[in-house]
Amino acid sequence: MALTHFDQKGDAHMVDVSEKEVTSRIAVAEGHVKMARETFDIIAEGRAKKGDVLSVARLAGIMGAKQTATLIPLCHPLPITKVAVDLTLDPDLPGVRIKGTVKTTGQTGVEMEALTAVSTACLTVYDMAKAVDKAMEIGGIRVLLKDGGKSGRYEAEA
Repeated sequence: MALTHFDQKGDAHMVDVSEKEVTSRIAVAEGHVKMARETFDIIAEGRAKKGDVLSVARLAGIMGAKQTATLIPLCHPLPITKVAVDLTLDPDLPGVRIKGTVKTTGQTGVEMEALTAVSTACLTVYDMAKAVDKAMEIGGIRVLLKDGGKSGRYEAEA
């Protein structure tokens, strides 16, 4: 299988999707921010000095998804029809688990938008809590589901 973002000479280019069928498409991505127990407690109890960490990170994730084509050089600007970013406090991590869902009706998928939503939300959690925990770890960012279009459905293994 060839990489689609390179032409015959090996130069990077934006893929021509003009001949692709317009279909409903969805992508879901996940990631997490692992932190010290004290940081987890501060976020869970709403004591972060910068405000409601989870609400701000949710909005940042939504904004990130909408800016994907600006951030990733070869991504197509897409008419996004839905972005949902869910943040869940996980005391076993301890930290925050983040899931981003993006939908569109178009000629190419929204995996990058879902990944950008999750990445931006993770970075925002870090930004809002870094004053008390610079050792937080962002990880596990991956596509869980992609559906629609010629390549069909993909679901990550659990």
